[in-house]
Amino acid sequence: MRLPSEQLGTHLQRELKPLYMVFGNEPLLILEAGDRIRAKARAEGYTEREVLTADSGFKWNQLALAGSSQSLFASRKLLELRIPTGKPGKDGGEALQAYCHSLPPDTITLIQVSDLDWRGQKAAWFEALERAGTAVEAKAVLRRALPQWIAGRLKDQQQEADTQTLDFIADRVEGNLMAAYQEVQKLALLFPAGPITFDQVRESVLDVARYDVFNLGEIMLDGNPLRVARVLDGLQGEGTAPPLVLWSLAAEIRLIGKVVTGVNTGKPVSLMLREAKVFPQSHQNAMQNNLQRFTLTQVTEALRHAAVIDRMVKGLVRGDVWNELLQLALRFARNNPGTVKAQPGRRAMPAAFAAHPALF
Repeated sequence: MRLPSEQLGTHLQRELKPLYMVFGNEPLLILEAGDRIRAKARAEGYTEREVLTADSGFKWNQLALAGSSQSLFASRKLLELRIPTGKPGKDGGEALQAYCHSLPPDTITLIQVSDLDWRGQKAAWFEALERAGTAVEAKAVLRRALPQWIAGRLKDQQQEADTQTLDFIADRVEGNLMAAYQEVQKLALLFPAGPITFDQVRESVLDVARYDVFNLGEIMLDGNPLRVARVLDGLQGEGTAPPLVLWSLAAEIRLIGKVVTGVNTGKPVSLMLREAKVFPQSHQNAMQNNLQRFTLTQVTEALRHAAVIDRMVKGLVRGDVWNELLQLALRFARNNPGTVKAQPGRRAMPAAFAAHPALF
């Protein structure tokens, strides 16, 4: 059984399962999910707690021993296993599967797995844990969902804000959920219960946003020029290397070209997304929702522009690299990027794909 972390509270009000696995890429939500499970276990009489950490020197037979050992002072136990790397290895995978086949009585097992990618979720040990218990997924909160998340946290502390204020807070804390949590809690200390105004928030919430250069392509697809400019400004302020930013933008432009070319030959969008290896699902959705805005002519011109920026980064051409990176991204972020549309059935690949192989 799998459920998102935001549904864990409702689940625990109904029941407490003998095995929970908490995993995902959002540390704050992993911590909160673990705290909720511990609190429920204590309330149900699981007063003893034993914690194991599967680091480099961990002996996996300790898991079976901990599950079989009985306390002299409590009849019920909470057993925690933390896998910080997300990779238990062969011995760990076998130990976890064996543990799932015979869960210890009077024990709640909480397994926390960090840094688990999609390949890890297909491993036999992961699937065994998911079948034997409840898998709680702590997904990162995307920018489009962040205002709603903030509104829910404000509601928990008897506060509320209008849409403009929520968007302002989201812009200030994007990509840094732990800091978002702290900023929202700060509002509870500064202001009483009830509505809080935009002016109050503007003077109180710090700019703690953090941006991931590897998400830049998906952000560019959303078509919000102001957000693209803000993200690039943030990456520059964080000291991100311009070649890495250019690589991220050029990679996304190449994906757009491949998908548009395939669609123009009559192939389904879903097939082209798979062939171009557009992942994860949020990236696929952004590509599919905005694909009609893009043309092969637009892709060709953008790749030529990227080649010029590449020469600029190397010092062969003069210019402001960061300004050019912004202009490159805005070619796709604008709602009306161009008037030339690709003709259905056109098979030719853009000339820039062949003209600048180092970028592609």
